[in-house]
Amino acid sequence: MTENKTVIKWLEEMKTLLCPDKVMWIDGSEEQLEDLRKEAVATGEMIKLNEEKLPGCYLHRTQPNDVARVEDRTFICTRDKETAGPTNNWCDPDEMYKKLYNIAKGTYKGRTMYIIPYSMGPVGSPLAKIGIEVTDSIYVVLNMAIMTRVGTEVLKVLGDSDDWVRGLHAKCDVNPDNRYICHFPEDNTIISVNSAYGGNVLLGKKCFALRIASFQGWKEGWMAEHMLILGLENPKGEIKYVAAAFPSACGKTNLAMLIPPEYLKKKGYKVWTVGDDISWMKIGPDGRLYAINPENGFFGVAPGTNAKSNFNALESTKKNTIFTNVCHNLDDNTVWWEGLDNNPPTNALNWKGEKWDYTKYDKANKIATSGAHPNSRFTAPAKNCPCISDEFDKGQGVPISAIIFGGRRAKCAPLVYQSKDWVNGVFIGSAMASETTAAAAGALGVVRRDPMAMLPFCGYNMGEYFEHWLEMGKKLGDKAPKIFNVNWFRTDDDGNFIWPGYGDNARVLNWIIDRCEGKTDAVETAIGYLPKPEDIDLTDLDIDLETLKSILKVDKDVWEKEAAEIEEHYKKFGDKLPKELREQLNNLKANLAKM
Repeated sequence: MTENKTVIKWLEEMKTLLCPDKVMWIDGSEEQLEDLRKEAVATGEMIKLNEEKLPGCYLHRTQPNDVARVEDRTFICTRDKETAGPTNNWCDPDEMYKKLYNIAKGTYKGRTMYIIPYSMGPVGSPLAKIGIEVTDSIYVVLNMAIMTRVGTEVLKVLGDSDDWVRGLHAKCDVNPDNRYICHFPEDNTIISVNSAYGGNVLLGKKCFALRIASFQGWKEGWMAEHMLILGLENPKGEIKYVAAAFPSACGKTNLAMLIPPEYLKKKGYKVWTVGDDISWMKIGPDGRLYAINPENGFFGVAPGTNAKSNFNALESTKKNTIFTNVCHNLDDNTVWWEGLDNNPPTNALNWKGEKWDYTKYDKANKIATSGAHPNSRFTAPAKNCPCISDEFDKGQGVPISAIIFGGRRAKCAPLVYQSKDWVNGVFIGSAMASETTAAAAGALGVVRRDPMAMLPFCGYNMGEYFEHWLEMGKKLGDKAPKIFNVNWFRTDDDGNFIWPGYGDNARVLNWIIDRCEGKTDAVETAIGYLPKPEDIDLTDLDIDLETLKSILKVDKDVWEKEAAEIEEHYKKFGDKLPKELREQLNNLKANLAKM
């Protein structure tokens, strides 16, 4: 498949370490992938679903101890601990290589080593990067074939270059006590052992696309961000692109595939999806920031996805999709999950493969009583999405007009506000906070700081990461995207959401684009520029101007508490915290004192 000496040398080392019975190069052909699907069905690794209702779709179940990312078992292994920084688990690379190789040694005996050459981004794109993953899991192969561009063309583009990411995945015996997901950014290497859950083993995803790529971007002068990319088309046919960062369960995929409300659709507004999760951004020849989605598919959370919350995501799952840990409807051999509809199947197996009784469902004990695991997933080809952008596969990237941060804040952040400048925008991103979700192992519903939604994914010292953002702003100068913060989740005193959300978020996007183009005014406040309430279009919306004003309000007491919490948050970065961010915090405090 290749004459690249660095690839051949590494693969020989892996064969010697892992001792596979067979070796198979993944060439990306449909014939080869179909053979692997049939083998996975024959062994019970996957279940073929109803070909008429869900053509080309399969169901897979992971072990109950292996259903989410494991942040406490995820490491950044750099020669200097300070390079990994205070927000990452660190281990000395030599020590961790030894430990991981001892765990993985000989575990491919009786198994096949699959070699997956893949491109993050369109093959040959100047913004793309290449990786090679070895795995003993057909499930991983088939998911990587959806999530990335796989095959021989990748190796042709790589040629004899050493600029590629090495990825070793070994299922071993899926023992949580010996489970590690480790990144060696200085060596372009990822090793994952004792897991078979997508987020831990699809090494092109968070491992490469964020943890390794963020380090590469730091060293090479570009950005790898946990951001969706969408294009907003106005009635004149003009399209403006925005990138947006949200922690899990904050409506990121919903926003990426948003359908404008009927009122705006009739006027001619459309939204085009470039990416739902990750954005790689580089400065283009014209000095603007250009972004690609390095992925080729969607690895989405199933529960809560329905025709109302995200029609386009649901449509994306209708063919050639792999479902993981959802409920299996035995009556028609289809799948179901909580929030899909109000018709739970009466003859079904839950995400563990056990007989399931929907009448016993207890919201307080979702994992034990739900049909689908709260973090169950679908892996769907991006090309299935009805609103996929024409730019998705072109590889040159789209010019970013605005960067949006957001999170779940019941009483703090207003519906939308604009930063005062790039540095102030970096400050806003560095202080992001939201509630935790099932996408990360651990407690649910706890508010935590998640700078730029990158806390679990930054591959180096986060203080240096903030500095990198500031440096990118200096390079971009007056061509830098405008930075905004949104919060769809303000609640009333009874805990009910005030803003309708979903498609109506397009009304906020329109204001953001108008601000980028200088078409509308704003009100300067202690935290940034807020819309004039009358500038958010409420036509056909069951919300009045006074209610809108309530979610655009900046509460002095709430924000003074917020400033104190940001100060505490900043302490962990020590002398790596850029002085500009310290000054921004002091400015915020001074502005609040004047209110």
